[in-house]
Amino acid sequence: MEEFECEVLNEEIVEKVRKQMLEEDILFDVSDFFKILGDSTRAKIMWALDKSDMCVCDLAALLGMTKSAISHQLKTLRDSKLVKFKKEGKLVIYSLDDEHVKDIFEKALEHVLEKRKS
Repeated sequence: MEEFECEVLNEEIVEKVRKQMLEEDILFDVSDFFKILGDSTRAKIMWALDKSDMCVCDLAALLGMTKSAISHQLKTLRDSKLVKFKKEGKLVIYSLDDEHVKDIFEKALEHVLEKRKS
């Protein structure tokens, strides 16, 4: 690999940011978070759950997919703490995990829609 040579332009800024740099495992988790959302099926599920809490059958009907395929994607989203579920009798209702997840998803959508206008 070719080494990149660059003169430090502002050592003060470099040191300031270096002191604030997050640990590698935290940045790895942030990267993982965005990878999970990098699948269009999971993005569709997230969009639907941003609009309303839903069960697997409703999500499957909405997205034209099998319950099995939706359940598989929901497991990935659950494992990543992006969605949660609650049982109402025999019914399992899914929702976005918390307001942070909702905010991040809506900000990403806002960004994409804004860029499409320009």
